[in-house]
Amino acid sequence: MTEPPQTAEPTPPPGGPARTPGATDPAAADPPQSPGAVRRRASLVGAVVSALLVVAIVLGSRLLRDFDSALLPYAVATVFLAFGVAYRYTVWISAPGARRLFRKGWGSFFSVANFRSAPTALPRMIATYLGFQKFLGARSHARWAAHQLIFWGCLLAAAITFPLTWGWFTFTSSTGAGPGYEMRIWGFKILGFDSLSVLGWLMFHGLDIAAVLVIPGAGYFLWRRMKDRGAITGQRFAYDLVPLLALIVISVTGLLLTFSSIFLHGGGYEFLAVLHMVSVVFTLIYIPFGKFFHIVQRPAAVGMQLFKYTSSRKDEGGEVFACRRCGRPIDTAPYVENLQGTMRDLDLGFADWAEYCPRCKRVLRGTAYLDHVKKGFK
Repeated sequence: MTEPPQTAEPTPPPGGPARTPGATDPAAADPPQSPGAVRRRASLVGAVVSALLVVAIVLGSRLLRDFDSALLPYAVATVFLAFGVAYRYTVWISAPGARRLFRKGWGSFFSVANFRSAPTALPRMIATYLGFQKFLGARSHARWAAHQLIFWGCLLAAAITFPLTWGWFTFTSSTGAGPGYEMRIWGFKILGFDSLSVLGWLMFHGLDIAAVLVIPGAGYFLWRRMKDRGAITGQRFAYDLVPLLALIVISVTGLLLTFSSIFLHGGGYEFLAVLHMVSVVFTLIYIPFGKFFHIVQRPAAVGMQLFKYTSSRKDEGGEVFACRRCGRPIDTAPYVENLQGTMRDLDLGFADWAEYCPRCKRVLRGTAYLDHVKKGFK
């Protein structure tokens, strides 16, 4: 990118704070880390998290008394998932830009002062960015709807599958032969229900409902990947198509298990169970190292949005950052300073460009082109 013309530093516009572009940023004070050190630390963190999950499984299942050995492959896959997520997250936040995002975002996320000044901001942003993901609706209503189907379907499936796999939830017959069932968590009875009632049907078919939600959502994105020219141009099979195919295979095989048990009297159930298990285990292991990792990253983005929002509330008294050239407001001063710090961390060499609005950036680039490039053709 062409550097802006070297001119004297203009006087800050009225309403803009004094700026020191070369100032040292406290968040960038950490020395650079070697790749080997990052990998060793990430491996240690992953091992600790995996060990803690194993301990939680043993204790939560009452020393494995409630653990179903038939679900052992799923439980082992979740331990690998915990290691992979912890490893990848540690490597991610070791990068300068991500480390700054992590500190600023989670600092705002857990800030008591921010909660006092804006107590409804955190719940609202969790609902907006994590739950309903309204930012996707600005791109396409169809993509937003498909993403919502996948999100809520996967969330429902995870809420049911993980505790059952770990032996935390158990469903036992309360009468021995009748339709009465009890749901227990960590051995404590939570509720009793009739398996023939609506509640009982929902309890035993929750994963089927999740599959019905996921299939049209994943099918829409798969169709778009095959038809949309923009999506086809930059897509990669392992990164973009495999996750969608895995979700569809998991959902379809899960529904076929229910179909086999109800209508085929168990015909082909063993083969479908193995196929379903393989697809689930593969997907769980794939999550930390593929496109699904953005699920883990999204809360940090919520924290960054909270930081931006709370900064704007604090800056209502004339602290909005103004463009150095035209004086129009750009964003909150802390947000712009954080962006400049990230650019300095990455040694990009154009942190000062964050102090200009988009229109002035285009004007400065065009002027530099006319002054330094076009004049060579005269």
